Amino acid sequence: MPVTNDEIAERLREIYQLMQLAGENRFRAIAFDRAAQTIESLNDDINDYIENDSLTDIKGIGDSIAEDIRSYAETGTIEVLESLRERIPEGVIKWLDISGLGPKNIAKIHKELGISELEELKEACEDGRVASLDGLGEKSAQKILKSIEWMQQFDKRCRLDEAVEIADPMYNFLRDQEGVEAIEVAGSLRRSKETIGDVDILIGAEEKYIKDLFDTFVGHDLVVEVLGRGDTKSSIRTKDGRQVDLRIVSPDQFPAALMYFTGSKEHNVVLRQRARERGLSLNEYGLFELNEEGDTDFNEPIDYSSETDIYQKLDLHFIPPELREDRGEISFFEQHEEMDLVTTEDIQGVIHAHSTWSDGKYSIRQMAEGCIERGYTYLGISDHSQTAAYAGGLSPDEVKQQWEEIDRLNEEFLEEGTDFHIFKGIESDILSDGSLDYEDSLLEGFDFVIASVHSGLGMDREKMMERFRNAIKHPATRIVGHPTGRLLLKRDGSDLNMNELIELAAKHNTAIEINANPHRLDLDWRHGNKARETLLMSSINPDAHSIDGIDHIPYGVRIARKGKFEKERILNTKSVEEFRKWLVGT
Repeated sequence: MPVTNDEIAERLREIYQLMQLAGENRFRAIAFDRAAQTIESLNDDINDYIENDSLTDIKGIGDSIAEDIRSYAETGTIEVLESLRERIPEGVIKWLDISGLGPKNIAKIHKELGISELEELKEACEDGRVASLDGLGEKSAQKILKSIEWMQQFDKRCRLDEAVEIADPMYNFLRDQEGVEAIEVAGSLRRSKETIGDVDILIGAEEKYIKDLFDTFVGHDLVVEVLGRGDTKSSIRTKDGRQVDLRIVSPDQFPAALMYFTGSKEHNVVLRQRARERGLSLNEYGLFELNEEGDTDFNEPIDYSSETDIYQKLDLHFIPPELREDRGEISFFEQHEEMDLVTTEDIQGVIHAHSTWSDGKYSIRQMAEGCIERGYTYLGISDHSQTAAYAGGLSPDEVKQQWEEIDRLNEEFLEEGTDFHIFKGIESDILSDGSLDYEDSLLEGFDFVIASVHSGLGMDREKMMERFRNAIKHPATRIVGHPTGRLLLKRDGSDLNMNELIELAAKHNTAIEINANPHRLDLDWRHGNKARETLLMSSINPDAHSIDGIDHIPYGVRIARKGKFEKERILNTKSVEEFRKWLVGT
């Protein structure tokens, strides 16, 4: 059977993790991590490279890793991976999630104490065995113990919306404090990743204000534990178990520090290399000349006042934070001043919303009024179809009754001069063979159909692909809903070749939604390069089951920007008339 890009990337990343625990050469380990990332973002099918014996044509794939990939494709195994798995117990790998416990100490504890399970590690911290090891001690044992307790109570990562709910009040509180000249949320939250680890906040302030700012930070109402405090960084734990790190640098260092602590790691590596090629050194403290020995000359700083200035010194235009993942943004911004990314202000209508006709909490009128209050000019109602009986799916007769209600509401809006229109949609289940959930004669009566999979998500890959192919080719399908069916941090998505589905959808002028519900955020932004290449249309859909659910749209916008979608390729940036014309293919 062919392998998938994600499958290969997963195996290579596993090798990277196990090599760290085994104490293997650091640079060799990093090579596997970089290769995994490259293959994850590859627009093409990895099988084509395997069949053409051209794996080494992929940037970052050398002969050795190419041989490992071929071996996995042919036998399902990689020799180095099997060897590492035999040497390192599965339980030990989970220790990598423990805050403050790096691979070196993990290896030491495992080897010298002969333990490999999380509960065993917890006992060893409690009975003094960890504290007795060289380089650790009682303080380290207590920190490990505390981290284990939090880890068992909370997931290490949280969803984008959960991180925003933590960052916003902390940011708003800190920005008004005396001495704060600059402040930004940094890290993966600034880059709009779909899940977040620690929340990072960066402040630019003069030295005389630093102590008071840290005192204020650790004394915030959200704080339940101070994890650490130093001269430039303090870390706290919030009431819901999340870690927030505050770093304070001098105002003149702020732009370089913001760039560095925003990341990603891969993006920063490329920037540092570009700097060296230009006789410069870039780090979190600033941009400097290199001396004759090729070392950073801290006595020769380069003037800058913003991230834009630093990018210009590296012969680049400013790169939006969402794009800083080393997935083609460097070459683009060498040539282009900006990428026309969609904004929240561009969204004119709400598509994919549920009402009390199926499993929504509010009537169509109430949902429409909620949209009007938020400044939107149209609503695409898309309740569940009949097969989704668990969600109150509509029978054919109920569909027709709903249409009558929508007609009455639209007539009412028109008579009272309200600039608002409700479109008749349905979220039709994609059945196991790829057919849709009503007779064609009924499907033709909808303004639009969102075709989604809600059952059998674990179906065999080829069967699932054929299921989607049939649905996309169906003339009634205008939008594919939450394509993988994933639930972030809870459930993996279906096994799909998304590159193929994106090509097929673009060919049939069918959109694939970016489901803005922060539990989903699906289409994944990592498929943005392929979507851009094929000019795939999308729609930023809240999948709202309540009026409050409409407010998920900004999360979808963040993912759309990260996926390099411009306004023109997002359906609900269109006006009512423009959207209507698109639906009928004109």
